[in-house]
Formats: sequence, structure tokens, C-alpha cells
Amino acid sequence: MSSAGGAGLVSAGLYAVVSNPASVGAKPEEADEKAHHLKNGKGFINPWDSFRDFVGWQMGMGLLWRKVTGKGRKPDTTPPTVPVVKPVFRPGREGGQLRATWLGHACYYVEFPSGLRVLFDPVFEDCCSPIEMKSLKRFTPVPCEIEDLPTVDLVVISHNHYDHLSYPTIKRIQTAFPQAHFFAPLGNFDWFVKSGVPKEQVTELDWWDTRDVKLQAKPQNGQKELEAVSASENEKTSKQSDITAVVGALPCQHVSARGPFDKCKTLWASWSIQSGGSKVWFAGDTGYRAVPESTPEGDDGYGPEYAHLPVCPAFKQIGTHRGPFDLGLIPIGAYEPRWVMSPMHANPEDSVNIFNDTKCKKALGMHWGTWVLTEEDVMEPPRKLKEALKKKGIEEEGTFDVVDIGASKEFNSGS
Repeated sequence: MSSAGGAGLVSAGLYAVVSNPASVGAKPEEADEKAHHLKNGKGFINPWDSFRDFVGWQMGMGLLWRKVTGKGRKPDTTPPTVPVVKPVFRPGREGGQLRATWLGHACYYVEFPSGLRVLFDPVFEDCCSPIEMKSLKRFTPVPCEIEDLPTVDLVVISHNHYDHLSYPTIKRIQTAFPQAHFFAPLGNFDWFVKSGVPKEQVTELDWWDTRDVKLQAKPQNGQKELEAVSASENEKTSKQSDITAVVGALPCQHVSARGPFDKCKTLWASWSIQSGGSKVWFAGDTGYRAVPESTPEGDDGYGPEYAHLPVCPAFKQIGTHRGPFDLGLIPIGAYEPRWVMSPMHANPEDSVNIFNDTKCKKALGMHWGTWVLTEEDVMEPPRKLKEALKKKGIEEEGTFDVVDIGASKEFNSGS
């Protein structure tokens, strides 16, 4: 683990300059119709037959009834569960192969060959809730603290649920890495600004939107144009200032809310980041298709009787227009009971289909092993993932893997 916090490194002084791309990224023809937008700016929807919506109280009553009738399952979190190891990061801007470190749940720290450092969906708190709840406390600890990261250039948020967006974590990132730039889906800009993030360090995007990013020295005296404070500092940062990236927001099938009255008022998204010849797709939190309430307990919903169910078309569109990707970070957990969770959360077989649809060359699993959010056994997702890979005829080791919390894995770039 890095012993120095990011604020103490010279390389941490680089700020992201975000601009419109020189050319519009490829996208499906219907993307411009904005079918996921409600009229009059009232929010967003999943515009596909693969999604089935729930009223919050109906879902709550359904889950409560499962507990009352004894159908609900309480996963055993007695240690040992997921191994937690001490992460080791590259110092400063050191290059090398594309490298991803899982920090628990949906949080990944990705080191690009260019020197770019990106933190996805960071939540470092013990409880993923607006109030302390014993049932929503971690059963595995964080492998490191925010202050142990070498530097953070970009923070990418998939949506505003508390297990993906944490106010205390965002404030800690601001303190440790005041230069960090935050990317989030539409509707989240005001939340970040009200949380104290400078507005010039927040970018919100709609699905299929992209932005160019270049790291440069800190702006002086409030100037928009970035200038190095001295020739020596210019020389020191000249190589680092060559760090560029293309960041894009892409669709996924989910919902958003931070309270009882703001459901789907802000957008949710998956993300692509390309830098230094490597391209990563971060799925965020997503479902793939909705199985019926009649689906038996423990049935993954992939028998012939379910073949007629529609799947979310967005993932094949992503693969066609923005793929292939060197690495996909794809959720594999929080999926039981299926009739409740399937519209919003992928099970491992869904995850493998998403992996194929998006044309990811390699993938790592996430969204499991940290909090008990659903009813499957805490160690079931990686077992089911192996079964799904075998069923699809995909090599089980080295293609779509899981790693210990805090562990890193390196990947070859496609170009």
C-alpha cells in the first residue's frame, strides 16, 4: 500500500481540462430520440421491454412478506468470506499495463498506461445508508483508505444510490485530492456543487455523450487558461501533461434515488474510458432482463420457458458502436430474489451475456462481497459465474475473473 497520501505527490497537482470531442462518438440512430428522457425534464426511464418497474412500497411489502412467510433468506456473513488483501499501487504516474484494483463492492481503482488514475463508484464508509443500520454494515473491511491512494484524477459515478455515491467519501476525496474531476450522469451536477465540489470540476453527461480530457498544471489566479507557475514546474509536468483520455457515458438498465420522493429524477449510466491505448467499460449497476414473479426459487430464469423474455438491447449497441473493450468491470451480485431484482441487477449468467454483448475482451466481477443487499449466499456469485462461463463455452480462468478485495490484475491493451 502506498504510504504517502495523494496530496503529497507532485503528480497530484494536475487538473483535468474537459472539452467537447473533436468528433461525435459512434452511436445508434435512435440515440438522438432520447427515449429515456421523460417530458418536461421530469426525470428518466428505462425505455426497453426488458425492464419492469416497481413501486417502492410494493417491493418493500413483497420482501417483508417473504420474511413473514419464511421464504426470505438471510445470508451467513460469518468469516471467512471474501479475502481482503493489502493493495499495492504504482507510485505516481508510473506506466505499464492497464491495471485494475478492486476496493470492494463496485469500487475499482484503475491505473491506465498513460498515467491516468481513475476511481469508480467509491464508497469507503462502513454503512451504505443515509443512517446507520446494522443490516447494511460491511461484512468485509475496506482494504485501504482513500488517503492511501497515490493520486486520483477522475472520479466516475454510475448513479446516486448510497452504495455507489457517498457524501463522506466525496468529501474525503476532495481533501486528499483537491484536483480530482468528477463525472456523473445527468441531474447530479447540483448535488456535487452543493457538496462543495467546484463546479468547474464536475461534468455530467447523457447517454452516448463523450468528452475529451487532458491533464494540465493547476490554473493560476482563477484564469481559465492553464499556466505553469515556473519554468522548472513546467519542465516537471511536461511529460505528465501529455496524459489524455476520452470519457463517455453509456446506457445501462437501472434506477436512481436517494430518498422516497426522487426516484429516477437523476440518470444512471455505464461508462467508457480510453487512455494510453487502453479502453475500459464500467457497467455501473445494471439489470439485463426481467424474469416473471412466477420464477421458482433458485431458478436463474434461463430455461427454454424463458427464451421469449426480451433482453436489454443497449449492451449490444455499446459493443457495436463503442467496443471492443480491453477490460469490462461488470456486476455479478445482488440478484436474489430474481423476480424482484432481475430488472435492476444482473445475476452471473446475465453478466456473462453482458460481457459478450459489449465485446469486452476481459472482465472482472464486482457488486458483491461487501454488503448484504439481497438474499443469495455471499460467496455464491463467483461460483455461479464459473458455471455461467462454462455453460457459454468461455474459458473460466483469465477471461472473466474475480479477485480478492484489494487485489490487482493487469491486462494487455488492444492497441
